[in-house]
Amino acid sequence: MNAVTLVFVSLCIFAIAYRFYGLFIANKVLGIKPEVPTPAVAMADGIDYVKTNKFVLFGHHFAAIAAAGPLLGPVLAAQFGYLPGALWIIIGCVLAGAVHDMIVLFASVRHKGQSLANIAQREIGKVAGGVASVAFLFILILTLAGLAIAVVNAMFESAWGTFTVFATIPIAFLMGIYLHKIRPGDVLGASIIGVGLLFVTILVGPYVAASPTWSSMFSLSKTQISLIIPVYGFIASVLPVWMLLCPRDYLSTYLKIGTIVMLAAGIFIVHPDFQMPALTQYIHGGGPVIPGPVYPFVMITIACGALSGFHAIIGSGTTPKMIGNERDILFIGYGAMLVEGFVAIMALIAACVLVPADYFAINAAPAAFAKLGIDTVNLPALATAVGEKIQGRPGGAVSLAVGMAYVFSAVPFMKGLMAYWYHFAIMFEAVFILTAVDTGTRVGRFMLQEIIGRAIPKFLEKRWVPGIAITSFLFTGAWGYLVYTGDIATIWPLFGMSNQLLASCALIIGTIMLMRMGKLKYSWMTAVPGIVMAITTLYAGYLNITTNYLPAGKYLLAVLSIIVMILVIIILFAAAKRCYDLLQMKNPVIDKYGDLVLEVVEE
Repeated sequence: MNAVTLVFVSLCIFAIAYRFYGLFIANKVLGIKPEVPTPAVAMADGIDYVKTNKFVLFGHHFAAIAAAGPLLGPVLAAQFGYLPGALWIIIGCVLAGAVHDMIVLFASVRHKGQSLANIAQREIGKVAGGVASVAFLFILILTLAGLAIAVVNAMFESAWGTFTVFATIPIAFLMGIYLHKIRPGDVLGASIIGVGLLFVTILVGPYVAASPTWSSMFSLSKTQISLIIPVYGFIASVLPVWMLLCPRDYLSTYLKIGTIVMLAAGIFIVHPDFQMPALTQYIHGGGPVIPGPVYPFVMITIACGALSGFHAIIGSGTTPKMIGNERDILFIGYGAMLVEGFVAIMALIAACVLVPADYFAINAAPAAFAKLGIDTVNLPALATAVGEKIQGRPGGAVSLAVGMAYVFSAVPFMKGLMAYWYHFAIMFEAVFILTAVDTGTRVGRFMLQEIIGRAIPKFLEKRWVPGIAITSFLFTGAWGYLVYTGDIATIWPLFGMSNQLLASCALIIGTIMLMRMGKLKYSWMTAVPGIVMAITTLYAGYLNITTNYLPAGKYLLAVLSIIVMILVIIILFAAAKRCYDLLQMKNPVIDKYGDLVLEVVEE
């Protein structure tokens, strides 16, 4: 298959899915009501609950959910060949990921913008809610630590990339002030200012790297960046969303989507063929990049590119507090996930256009690559072209950057610019990930406020500054410590499993909500992907424990895996009991929206 064919097929399927499947779920299944005031309108406070332009909010939401997963996961999954990854991204995104994101966003909007854990408490019961609070907070800490480490590894000792990423912060401040103080609601003007300054920043980047003075200022060590990122997360968590978080994520979205569009255009121009076969010999396991077989590991590895529990945290965190109309749930919830699926397709292509030997040389540890008994083909020339040592750099980030640079530099008028495109791609990846870190930190603060607020009600007050500061500090300190020590790098497999288990829980919670709303005949749309992913991920966790962690003596990781799996199983059992109880109800009632439901629950 040619790369162009895959791009065209994925775009067509995603467009058809949005027009028909997504619209059907929004109107028939969920029963969207544009006339009902959303929490952003009914509970507006100017800090967290802020009605936001749907395009700006789309940018914020997409920037928050599109982190390392859709970039690095498909690259690592390329070990199995291009076919398994492409199939799961397309099918999983349409039938599971986008459905998951929209149902969670809808549930949170109907529950006053509250977290998924609180929604579980109201829809399933107090036990499920309490367990979910602990499980989701734990998973989020692991997620943010892992994402932040990916940023550290992409930015350290890179003056160009660090300068560009840091520059997005003051640019976002300027956009926020312009939108809310100087010219309220002028999205076009703010976009022109933000994109223009970002373009200038990207152009200035190489000169910053070439200047001894500026280069020394921005060439920061791993330790320095590991301290700076949590500080940024704390600041982004306590400031009003309009001042930094939302405009920065909106600005980052231009860079993200713009780069992906350019990559798609480059693929259409260059017409690269896949060097990686459709299926490799590693589909049964034993690969140098991913140790397990194609099932279940392709689904766990790709993660956010097809389905992600982290999205449920964002979809029940910042986004529902800013959405101005229920009709935008389709555009933001279902639509943003489809765009992320396309990003994953682009990442898969960037990896699969590399010669397999070169791909494995980059993504496998040197000792593991040596055991393969194969020689690199273009790797020395690629390393010279980008000006970096690229062999033995596992994790996906470097091979993605090399693949992107290869496509861009193959465009006729861009020949000779591979080093520029490689460093641009590294910066692009860092920005992609960091925008999820700041939003995730704010959501973690919400969750911690809810948990502490059960014992100390004062923490539930949204405007109580000491509560905001304390919970932000505690949460940022938790994941920041893991980043600083670097130990979280060994917990990435645990993060992947936890992330997918959270997604399955969110789908099951959504299923219970649909049943309660009298939508039993539609509940299979969330129940089937939820059950399939729960079984798949628990199986992957079992394999991780028995074939990876215990043989390697990683007992802590094995224990943490078991704890997460047990917490999720408790939630699933509570959901099964609630499902049985709902099926016994025969006397529907009218809720405040005028719908006939099995039971009215507290919002």
